[in-house]
Amino acid sequence: MRAPSRRATLAAMGVFFNRRVLLAGLLLSGCATVPAGPPRLLPAGSDAPGELEPLLGVRADADGLVVRLKSAGCLRKEDLRFFVDRKGGVPSVAFARRRLETCKAGGPADVEVRFGWGELGITGARAVRVLNPHP
Repeated sequence: MRAPSRRATLAAMGVFFNRRVLLAGLLLSGCATVPAGPPRLLPAGSDAPGELEPLLGVRADADGLVVRLKSAGCLRKEDLRFFVDRKGGVPSVAFARRRLETCKAGGPADVEVRFGWGELGITGARAVRVLNPHP
């Protein structure tokens, strides 16, 4: 009986190695996709755009991101836009107004607006970087 050729031996080793890599990837990917709570908020960093609207506050909870802004009294969620950059390991989010507030409904006030994780398109993120200046 003839011994297996070197090519057949290497091919068999490659199949075995590929199966081990696939199994390890499947096991590790299950661990990486389950967040243990709301994402951490990270600082914007020195390369953040300089002319974004300052936020009075921002917080992350299990349902989404809550931003607090100044308002003349008539700010609604529909008046805001968000931009999400998913490049890199941590998604970056920026908020902007669609138009300036010109009403004087109730005087200056703080308004909180909630954006859900699904709405932002970053469900399951472990951390989020908010680019707007905030405390």
